[in-house]
Amino acid sequence: MPSDYVVQRGDTLTRIAQRNGLTLTELAAANPQLNTADLLHPGQVIRIPDAMPRRYVIQPGDTFYDIAKRFNVKVQDLQTLNPGVRPERLFIGQTIVLPVSKGEFIVDTTIPYGFQELSADLRQLAARYSFLETVIIGYSVLNKPIYAVKLGGGPNIIHYNGSIHANEWITASMLMKFIEDFSSAYTTGRTFKGKDTRRLFQATSLWIAPMLNPDGVELVQEGPDPRSPQYRQLLEWNNGSYNFSGWKANIRGVDLNDQFPAHWEEEKARRGTAGPGPRDYPGTAPLTEPEVKALAAFTRNNPFRQVIAFHTQGEEIYYTYRGLQPPESTDIANRYSRVSGYTPIDLSESDAGYKDWFIQDFRRPGFTIESGKGVNPLPITDFPAIYDRTVGIMLEGMEPI
Repeated sequence: MPSDYVVQRGDTLTRIAQRNGLTLTELAAANPQLNTADLLHPGQVIRIPDAMPRRYVIQPGDTFYDIAKRFNVKVQDLQTLNPGVRPERLFIGQTIVLPVSKGEFIVDTTIPYGFQELSADLRQLAARYSFLETVIIGYSVLNKPIYAVKLGGGPNIIHYNGSIHANEWITASMLMKFIEDFSSAYTTGRTFKGKDTRRLFQATSLWIAPMLNPDGVELVQEGPDPRSPQYRQLLEWNNGSYNFSGWKANIRGVDLNDQFPAHWEEEKARRGTAGPGPRDYPGTAPLTEPEVKALAAFTRNNPFRQVIAFHTQGEEIYYTYRGLQPPESTDIANRYSRVSGYTPIDLSESDAGYKDWFIQDFRRPGFTIESGKGVNPLPITDFPAIYDRTVGIMLEGMEPI
């Protein structure tokens, strides 16, 4: 029977739909007074309809395996629910019934990915794959843990990170899905996109920090908390708007990727941003923000041979910094280009980023990958295409230099 639900802090339409076995479309249809792009507010009452059978129309290139992976269901359940469908002879436009997800895959790449999803997925991944090592490298302004996950056990020690910019949260789901997909392939001895996972696991220790700016991600997805002492200040910094989809900074309005001591003063002058806001304010000095302090300390305490910072958007690879990059950086960038189709760019007139600081201080290869193309935040419907191209970089990056 349909029922009413009172919205709580932290709720989004996607999370409510998930908990009730509904699609976002079904929940929105039962609540025509809502715009799915709007933020919910605690105390709102919304209608929860009865769940209906879910259907899917076959698209070019679809297989049962791909569909099962996309919707987090088992291939066997797909076959059972569609007895008249031959998996080896799917045709475009064909309609199939989707089973209710029973958690075949942990990381759900069909929903906006926030700190709640990240925390829950890390617990489940650790329970399923005992070889994963998860540590806390620091805490955000609002005391949320900043996690790093170790994948592999070899001497080639490297680092990937994502979501240093709040509205680029899709990079966190990319990295988390990579952890799951690689771990699954390694456990069963399968190759992953043609790569021998057992060999890479033995050769490389990859540390992944998927969400460096958890406060900012939460702000983008849920809006400011009216109970927070920062509530009125955040609205003022956001020009009075409750829509924080354009917010890149942390909760104090500081752009974390302009916070590193690599010609910071020049970057501050170039940005010309007077004070805190959605983007481009580098703070009062380098390394003032706890998220950046945590990443810098983690980098100093580990002998990373290369680092990759995943951002959006532009489908470009930045690999240089003021001529300080080592000679092998060009070759590596070209390899990343071959597996992704992204364009290597010798970027000038940019300072104070993580990649810049790493190259400057350690003289080792550092990269910024601008994933996808469009408008930030990139829509989650773009995830399959973005992941298909960036996963090649993630795998290629594990190859010893």
